[in-house]
Amino acid sequence: MPDAGASRFRRMRDLPSSHMLGAGTAMCAGCGGLAALTEAYDVLGENTVFVNAAGCMSLMSVYPFTPFRGSWLYTAMASAPAGAQGVRDALDVLRARGRITVQEDLQVVVLTGDGAAGGMGLSATSGAIDRGLDFIYFCYDNEGYGNTGQQTSALTPHAAATATDAGNSGFPGWKKDLFALWAANKPAYAATIIGGEPLDLVRKIEKARSFSGPRMILALSPCPTGWGYDPKLSIEIAHLAVKTGIWPLKEYIDGRVSHTRMPHPRLPVEEYLKPQGRFAHLFEPRRNEAALREIQAGVDAYWAPWEAQREA
Repeated sequence: MPDAGASRFRRMRDLPSSHMLGAGTAMCAGCGGLAALTEAYDVLGENTVFVNAAGCMSLMSVYPFTPFRGSWLYTAMASAPAGAQGVRDALDVLRARGRITVQEDLQVVVLTGDGAAGGMGLSATSGAIDRGLDFIYFCYDNEGYGNTGQQTSALTPHAAATATDAGNSGFPGWKKDLFALWAANKPAYAATIIGGEPLDLVRKIEKARSFSGPRMILALSPCPTGWGYDPKLSIEIAHLAVKTGIWPLKEYIDGRVSHTRMPHPRLPVEEYLKPQGRFAHLFEPRRNEAALREIQAGVDAYWAPWEAQREA
């Protein structure tokens, strides 16, 4: 297992000062997914091939132009892990035949949104994990089908208003725990990140690179368009997600889950909900105390065993 203390990213000043991903893309201003991808790509480096499932990020590459300095491949929404298998197999054949060197080999990265990751692409992902595919699965989680109007996805949080769950109560269900699904499949590595915490992010990407086999990076991706807030607040929203405990920063290695950041003291979860238009109905025209208590109780229940462990 890699030594966590051996990271070359010890301080903010150690972060890359130039970016691999080109500027001027068609992404929305303030996109949290783009921020996370930009930071991650700086660590992954040019010898990376992105297998991009249809979604928000596929808007970046409009033929014949792409902002990726390395390689990029577009696939249908449900089939990116299958596409990654074909790319990895082809690279392995080329290496075996001496057509490419170890230095010319590419890191295969699936780039997908939460719609594909938690729903229609889950079968292909499960198959790739079962086959032990050597790849990184990078999911930008904006908690809805953002590319087509922010419809509810399997990773939409409880009570959030979406294009398909509008009204006084928002989405009645609960966010699917994609991290837990991956951990249950015993991958080589899994981690959660957020663009507003760049040092934590780059350390985890660095660590993911050092493993082989199936690896998952799950990035909460604040979305001004779908979540209903001013784009200038994206970093603040990201910080609140961590400080309220609604987005735990954690990783899975060798059968164990550990947290890289423990929010203490935790802020009330409504501090994260208030700036977002998708939760406005919980506060106006009157406070929905029952829903707010329900959401807070869910966050408290998650952290209770970890906080008890820390205090023991």
